[in-house]
Amino acid sequence: MLNNWVVMPTCLPLVLRRCHTCASESFRAGGKFRVNAHHKLIDAWLLVLCTSCGDTAKLTVLERVNVRSVRPEMLDRLHDNDLRLTAELLQDPVVQRRNRIALDWGDAWRLDTGGSDHLDYEVLDVSVRFAARIPARPVRLIAEGCGLSRAEGERLIAEGRVVAAVRLSGQLSGDFTFPVKR
Repeated sequence: MLNNWVVMPTCLPLVLRRCHTCASESFRAGGKFRVNAHHKLIDAWLLVLCTSCGDTAKLTVLERVNVRSVRPEMLDRLHDNDLRLTAELLQDPVVQRRNRIALDWGDAWRLDTGGSDHLDYEVLDVSVRFAARIPARPVRLIAEGCGLSRAEGERLIAEGRVVAAVRLSGQLSGDFTFPVKR
């Protein structure tokens, strides 16, 4: 029987960037945008707040873009401070690279296994799906999903009881499947 596990975001991740005021390393995105027009050109920024001092920083979303090249739905979402747009833009590799930021997903996600009835099976086939690009260690997902400690999860992998087509030692943010033999 195939069990579907989903790695789901619970809130927006922290933005890792140095604060110019207090030298803190993290910012919290509140979902507020600032849009500024210069005749036919438009700029848009995502505003983030320092977790230590509360200072505001701007992450560039659009820079000197012709207004007609921006979809009207996108402009509406920017003006409405759409929280889903904030989540999409934070995960966009272009926005991350342009603003030299990284994301800290530490406590911003959870694993939904659909209940604990699968814990009694001798052999368990699992499909892990990521609802967002959240980097997570497969060992942690296996341990948490099967109700084991992380050391027990690593032991299962070392003994060959958990085998996957992807590398289980690093971090993943893409879907994968694996069987667990207890």
